[in-house]
This record gives sequence, structure tokens and C-alpha cells, in this order.
Amino acid sequence: MMSEIDDLKKELKETKLAYQMAAQMSQFKASFLARTSHELRSPLSSLIGLHQLILSDLCESPEEQKEFIAQAYQSALKLMKLIDEIVTVSKTEHGTNKLILESIPIEDLFNYIHHLTHLQAANRNLKLNIISPEEQLYVYADHTRLVQSIVHLIDSAISIMRDGTIQVTADALSESDMNRIIIKLDCSPEIWQEGINSSQEIAKIDLEQIKEFSQDIKLSPGMKLLLSRTLLETMGGSLEISDILVEDTQTSQTQLILNCQRPS
Repeated sequence: MMSEIDDLKKELKETKLAYQMAAQMSQFKASFLARTSHELRSPLSSLIGLHQLILSDLCESPEEQKEFIAQAYQSALKLMKLIDEIVTVSKTEHGTNKLILESIPIEDLFNYIHHLTHLQAANRNLKLNIISPEEQLYVYADHTRLVQSIVHLIDSAISIMRDGTIQVTADALSESDMNRIIIKLDCSPEIWQEGINSSQEIAKIDLEQIKEFSQDIKLSPGMKLLLSRTLLETMGGSLEISDILVEDTQTSQTQLILNCQRPS
């Protein structure tokens, strides 16, 4: 009798855990869908605005009309690229795109990341310090997806920071099967929580705003953070964001911690 009760308790505990995991996954998918829908509103608004100008005969000349059509076409290409990027991450999370997990030396990973990002940082007059660990550390991950996650975060930092330093380091978590990649940024974590440009009614958007929207179609820092977190969790890792107070200047610094599996 006691054995049956223990079995029932164990089964109930497992059922409760499965329910909690399903609820968390459902909440995540709802949040992901809501964020994606919001993310695509601004580029769609710019496309609609450009077409409205053309259809309303507000172009001053055939040359200007041709220019608007060209801008709308470029906006559509950018929008398609955003959609493809989001769909790729979604397929990876769902398991449709198979991961190629392998042992990756962090030193080699950092050298590749530096190659991909140092010019963008230099163009914005930002200091990029990517410091390889003194000891040889490895992570067990899909190289393409891990690079995508890190580059997403660094690119976002470059786009939102006006000055300061981006520092990338790595260390090993003691008593854990994880190694950490740490990105420290001279900016407030609140920036990462902000949404993209708030949606506006097309009728209230003037020509200059439409042009600005069409030229600045890109994923917001918050969306890139979500995509990076999704990819890391798919590979058995996690992404944390925290606020650090720099005592000397009394300013906030963002710390992004990527927890990656260590090869067994």
C-alpha cells in the first residue's frame, strides 16, 4: 500500500513538473509571437506609407515616384531578411533546423567574433575588448548559432551605445558543467528592455519620417536579445542580463552572461 502511494506521489510530482514546463513554454511562445508581431509593424508602416504617397499622386515628379518605388522595394527586401532571421531561430527552437553540436575552443571563437565586429565598433568610435581566457576553455554548441547569438548582442550594443567600451571575456563556472561568456557594456540595461519605435498612424507620418523608417529597418535590441536567448536555450545554455553599478562614476553598466555547456 505504501509503495503504491509513493508511486502515485512520484507520478503526481512528474505530472506537475510537466505541466509547469508546458505552461512556461506556452507563455514563451505567446511572448515570442507578440514581440515578433510588434517588431514587424514599423517596417510594414514604412512600406504602406511609401505606397500611399504613390497612390495618392503626392509625388512631385516621375523621378520622385521612381525613387519611392525603389525605397519601397529596398524596405521589402530588408523586411524579408528580418522575417527569414526570425523564422530560422524559430525553426531551430522547434527542432526543424538541426543543430551541429561540437566542442569549440573559446579562443578561436573570440578571434572569429573580433573579425566580424571590430570594424563596426571602430566606425562608431567604440572600444571593443575581446579578451581570451588564460586557460584553454571549450563550449559544446553549434558554432553558427553561437556566433549568431554573440554577434546579435554585440551589434545591438554598437547600435545603441554612443561611447564607451564593449568588453567580452570568458570563465569557467566552478561546480558546474557550464562555461560563461560575459559581455560588459557601458550602457543601461533598460535600453535592452525598450521596444522598437512605437507604431504610428500612417496619416500622421510625414515624408521625412517615412524615408527615415525605410532606411532604418532592423531588429530592435530587445528582439535580438530574445533571439539570442532562444538559441542559447536550444543548445542547453541560458542568457542572463544584469545591472552593475560602476562606483567610480555612479553609472550603470550592462552585463550579459551567456552560460554555455562544457564538453563532457
